[in-house]
Amino acid sequence: MSARPLEGKTAVVTGGSRGIGAAVAALLAERGAAVVVSARDADRLDAAVKDLEAMGTPVVGVTGDVSRRDDAERVVDTARERFGRLDILVNNAGITRDGLLLRMKDEDWDRVIEVNLRGAFVMTRAAAKVMVRQKGGRIINMSSAAGAMGNAGQANYSASKAGLIGFTKAAARELSHWGILVNAVAPGLIETDMTAPIPAPAREALLAQIPLGRVGTTREVAEVVGFLAGDGATYVTGQVFHVNGGLYI
Repeated sequence: MSARPLEGKTAVVTGGSRGIGAAVAALLAERGAAVVVSARDADRLDAAVKDLEAMGTPVVGVTGDVSRRDDAERVVDTARERFGRLDILVNNAGITRDGLLLRMKDEDWDRVIEVNLRGAFVMTRAAAKVMVRQKGGRIINMSSAAGAMGNAGQANYSASKAGLIGFTKAAARELSHWGILVNAVAPGLIETDMTAPIPAPAREALLAQIPLGRVGTTREVAEVVGFLAGDGATYVTGQVFHVNGGLYI
């Protein structure tokens, strides 16, 4: 097997400036793909792009909010214009605005659904138009264990990630005609900026529910994305891959 099996491919990773997104971008770059990374924070994005450039990979950063149609289309257009094609889309951009259901503000519900679910929709629609012309591509949506099992205090986040699972399955059925494979990865408790603020007692309670007894790493999630983007997954579509140490079985 080639050390750079994605040589000649172009990947877009949304929310790619930190956490799981940065790990995914790095892994795809290691395997030879040219990478377009999008994020809302320009400074953090610049730092991520420099890290990828240091690996010797062709990389472009695009600042924007991929829940907005214009920004989503600009990300896809950048990939096509700079690298001539788009082979892999990783819909990773996501936010949390936690709160108890009875106290949750309308805007906290709306914004999480907008970024996490609508963002994947507008990005997939834009990318699929390019992939249809190429007659092939991979779309990988970042769901969550919360989307399968629910999580108290995260009604908005759980709903958005459950929505991504349904979206993945519907898109897989629609886009299979053009050889476009659509799958989802659902991480559990992973060591990221997003999970760092979890209070120690809550973290210990979560760890007690994980059969492997530890927090996962961003690289462990990225490895599954890498599999779905590669030649080993040519007969896989519409599936959800849980990376959670047994938290949800």
